[in-house]
Amino acid sequence: MYLKLKLVNVHHSLLLNDKRWYLPTSGDSKPSSLNFQYSKMVSFKPQYFVLALSFWLWITCIHVTSEKNSLKPGERLNSTTLLRSENGYYVIHFLETKSGCYLFIHGLKGENLDVWIGNRNEPVDMNSSVLLLNHSGVLKIESKDVEPIILYSSPQPSENTVATLLDTGNFVLQQLHPNGTNTTLWQSFDYPTDTLLPGMKLGVNHKSRHKWSLVSWLTTEKPSLGAFELEWEPTKRELIIKRRGKLCWASGKLGNSGFMHDTHYVIVSNENESYFSITTFSEELTIWMLLETGQVINRNGDSDDARADLCYGYNTDKGCHQWEEIPLCRHRGDVFDSRIGYPNENMATYLANSSYGLSDCQDMCWRNCSCDGFTYFDDDDGTGCIFFRWNSTKGTNVASGGRKFFVIVNKPQHKGMFTLQNFKTSWYFPFNLVYSY
Repeated sequence: MYLKLKLVNVHHSLLLNDKRWYLPTSGDSKPSSLNFQYSKMVSFKPQYFVLALSFWLWITCIHVTSEKNSLKPGERLNSTTLLRSENGYYVIHFLETKSGCYLFIHGLKGENLDVWIGNRNEPVDMNSSVLLLNHSGVLKIESKDVEPIILYSSPQPSENTVATLLDTGNFVLQQLHPNGTNTTLWQSFDYPTDTLLPGMKLGVNHKSRHKWSLVSWLTTEKPSLGAFELEWEPTKRELIIKRRGKLCWASGKLGNSGFMHDTHYVIVSNENESYFSITTFSEELTIWMLLETGQVINRNGDSDDARADLCYGYNTDKGCHQWEEIPLCRHRGDVFDSRIGYPNENMATYLANSSYGLSDCQDMCWRNCSCDGFTYFDDDDGTGCIFFRWNSTKGTNVASGGRKFFVIVNKPQHKGMFTLQNFKTSWYFPFNLVYSY
């Protein structure tokens, strides 16, 4: 029998003859063996058995030293290591994406979700990136050719500190005192990105004036600050979504506790703070995510919790707020609808700006009476804009592929909704069109 061995770092599994074996760790409750969810007996020649056993013991040792849940002063996390919460619900590690390398907290329970990013506006070099807790209690990200990204620093050095990834998904820096008490110096829950977990807050700390809010990714591939922000408005006691600073959606007044669709929430308001928080009653965690379109979804539910993507500035249905009059060249019921095809490049205007996401392109096209459609410019990260102006003298050729883009159509029944539903009607536009059914 011949063995093919392969180590899979993140899950610490071993591929033996193309079958995956999950290696036991110090946290496993079952006896140490190589038979996780696979009961077939495997026979080894002695020399191969020794080789496999030695390899397994080596991997197990690596697991013990690399997959802990905390950093102590002087310790660092690099691109080949990770921290795993005590029960394995979350990991924090560096991950390379199309737009750069970022420090992510990922949830491993259910879907593999990224719930927090430590450097969303400052990607780093994957090979040289480290998360470091120094002996003065400074928590920072370092990488070659960039200035250190300081997550926490105090004017007075903080001794005897520890940074721990909890099973809640919170990454917490604490100072340990001789009497056994702890002081929280910094926590990732105070600096959310686009995801709200149970225990996180949306609101404001009245003493420090620190605000908790969600900000969408710029695009599906680029996690830098996007166009939409989800906030708690304590005076009117409602959730609001702003697009580039303009109010476009509001939930309406909420009680002290209750349900929004399938999500249970609580509201706390006192002299110290005012905030909105979601809770969960089962192992199926409630996880809210603010998408780059302005839509708020429950990643483990069946409903949408907010639809700012349906707000055009003139309509007031489904929580939308009016912030401007409709442009003279648009009409009530005009919306952008998705298409797949090959737009005519002779009628395209290109805007190669990496600070613009798709919603920015939509807003600019909506305001420009010479614009009939748009899509993104950069295929890698989805940034920048391409604007289209149709010329009715041009013909249309049906093709078998293409890219997604958006055109203005009139749907009075939607009262201004932004929809991405399937298209089943023939239209006359000067591009190679593919109808999607």
